Amino acid sequence: MTIHAHLTTFHGLPVHHFPAPPTPTDELTPKEARLREASGDPAEKAMRELPAAGAVAWSLAVEPWEAVESWTECFDRFRSHVDLSEVRALVVGSWGEAYESSSATVIEKLLEHRAELPALRALFLGDMTGEDAEISWIQQSDVTGLFAGFPELEELGIRGGAALALSPVRHEKLRSLTIETGGLPAAVVRSVGASDFPALTHLELWLGVDTYGGDSTIADLAPLLSGERLPALTHLGLRDSEQQDLIAEAVAAAPVVDRLDSLDLSLGVLSDRGAEALLAAAARLTHLRSLDLHHNFLTDEVRERLRTALEPAGVALDLDEGDAHSWDDGDTTHRFVSVSE
Repeated sequence: MTIHAHLTTFHGLPVHHFPAPPTPTDELTPKEARLREASGDPAEKAMRELPAAGAVAWSLAVEPWEAVESWTECFDRFRSHVDLSEVRALVVGSWGEAYESSSATVIEKLLEHRAELPALRALFLGDMTGEDAEISWIQQSDVTGLFAGFPELEELGIRGGAALALSPVRHEKLRSLTIETGGLPAAVVRSVGASDFPALTHLELWLGVDTYGGDSTIADLAPLLSGERLPALTHLGLRDSEQQDLIAEAVAAAPVVDRLDSLDLSLGVLSDRGAEALLAAAARLTHLRSLDLHHNFLTDEVRERLRTALEPAGVALDLDEGDAHSWDDGDTTHRFVSVSE
C-alpha cells in the first residue's frame, strides 16, 4: 500500500490548502491569458476567499518538481495574508523534491516565527502521497527543536523516517504523537521511550521494515510497554512491523495495556503465533474498546477464536485481511507489511 490521499481533517479541523501563487502573465499561452482576462485569476480569487485563520488546519505545500516558489517563500506569502497569531493547526505538505531536500529548512522557518504562532496546537510534518514522494523517500531531519519551540503543542504528526532524528525530551502539553514511516530508526524509537510525555494519550508508531531503516528491536520498545513515562496513555499503536508477532507477544504481557482504551497492531505481518499470545492474555484485553489487527495473516480458526474471546466483552475487533499479501519462493513464505517503500 502507498498513501494515496492528503489529509482532509487534522486536529478536528478541515484542512484548507493555501493557494499557490498566480502563474506569471508572461508564462501563459495566449489562450490562457484571454481566459484569465475574461474570468479572472483563480489563484487571486482563492486568496480573496480565505477562511478565518483559526477555522481550519492550514496546509502549506509546493510542487514536488519544478516548484515556482520554495516552501519558505510559500510560508512568507502565508504570513502576509493570514493572521499567524490565530492559526491553530498547520499541515506541512511537499517542501519541494522531498526525496533530496530535508525538512530541516521547514523546521528552521517554523522555529524562526514561533513567537508569531502562539495559538498553534497541532502540526503535521510531511503530508505527502506516493505521487509527491514515497513514504520512505521523504527526507526528514532532527525534529527535537519543535518540542521546545512549541511548548503549547498538543498534536504532532510526522510522515517519513529517512534521516529522522529525535533526542529525548519532556513536553508537558503534547497529547498525540504519530510517526508514520516505512522504517522507523531504532534511535528514534529509543528516544520516544526515553522522553517524558505526562499528557500524552495517543501514541502511534509505524515501525516498518529493516530494508528502509526500521531496525528497532523488542528491547527498544520496552520503555513504551512499561508505560512509566506515559501515565495518561489510552491509545497505543505499534503498526506496520515485520516483527508484529514478537510485538504482540510483548504487548500481551505489557503493564501499559491495563490502562489502554484502544490497541492497534495493524498493518504488519501478524500471524497465528502473535494471535495466540493475545488469546492467552485475553482476560487482560477485555476492557479494551477496540483492538485493531487489520492487515494480517491469520487463519480463519484463529480469527473465530479471537471473536469468541473478545467480542462478547464488547471489544470492537478489526480482523480484516486488508491488502495483506505474501510470496512463497518454494522454501520460505515472505510476508509483507502494508507500508514500506
